[in-house]
Amino acid sequence: MSVPLLHLEDRLTCLSIAPELGASLVNWQASATGQALLRPADEAALASGNPRRLGCYPLAPWSNRIAEGGFQRPDGWLALAPNTGHDPYPIHGSAWQQAWQVEHHSEHHARLSLDSTIPFAYRATLDVQLHEGCLNIDLQVTHLDPAATWYGLGLHPYFPRHPDTRLHAQARTVWLAENGALPSRQAEIPDHWNFSTEQALPAAVVDHAFSEWPGNCVIEQPGAGYRLVCNARGAEHFLLFCPHEQPFFCFEPVSHPINAHHLPGRPGLRLLQEGETTSLGFRMQYQPL
Repeated sequence: MSVPLLHLEDRLTCLSIAPELGASLVNWQASATGQALLRPADEAALASGNPRRLGCYPLAPWSNRIAEGGFQRPDGWLALAPNTGHDPYPIHGSAWQQAWQVEHHSEHHARLSLDSTIPFAYRATLDVQLHEGCLNIDLQVTHLDPAATWYGLGLHPYFPRHPDTRLHAQARTVWLAENGALPSRQAEIPDHWNFSTEQALPAAVVDHAFSEWPGNCVIEQPGAGYRLVCNARGAEHFLLFCPHEQPFFCFEPVSHPINAHHLPGRPGLRLLQEGETTSLGFRMQYQPL
């Protein structure tokens, strides 16, 4: 499978993007060393056509999972079916499973757009910019359906995980589940998940949403010779996914916790009327050590 790619480059880094694969970022690398700054994607990963094997993709019009087969809108129930073969819940919205159009492409900037009718009408734009080693991603979504609908956004980057990878990201609570269900309650963050001071990623699996996040994080990669200093806009939550014995982890800036459509008060979701817009941004600054 041949996948058309866009290429961006600045003085310090270079980036490839696959618009047809859910507007996915494929590889982001330090130009001088070839060091991967997002999880590297080889030809087999690209040929799979699966954004989950690439570097980063946008999450719209929601992040993560929604339970109960859908959710309630002001004018009635919106039914949602599972959208993958591996998960019983609809996950990560619909933007990542559609081809995006290229609106603009230059050396430092690409703008992609998507006009979607799944599961309702919306228009999304993704601006990706490189400048002096800073990767800036801005996601904007406008609701185009006559029925008002709850929206949430996110980004799903995959980062290389090395034995000495360290994370600094301050939050106040973590969402926990009862009896294997989706998370339903907030709790204090245990010490081994508390990254308010920089620490190594835990050895055990983590797949949780953390809340009351000010939007800043640092990913330290001492052995690989760099750090990423990150800042999010429109995201008061992050999801941390550390699978067992894998060479990557995910740190996802999101506007809402998992299954927010069914949590009291729908934390982080926005009810958009036709023509209204919501947005989220993430800035990652590469710093050689």
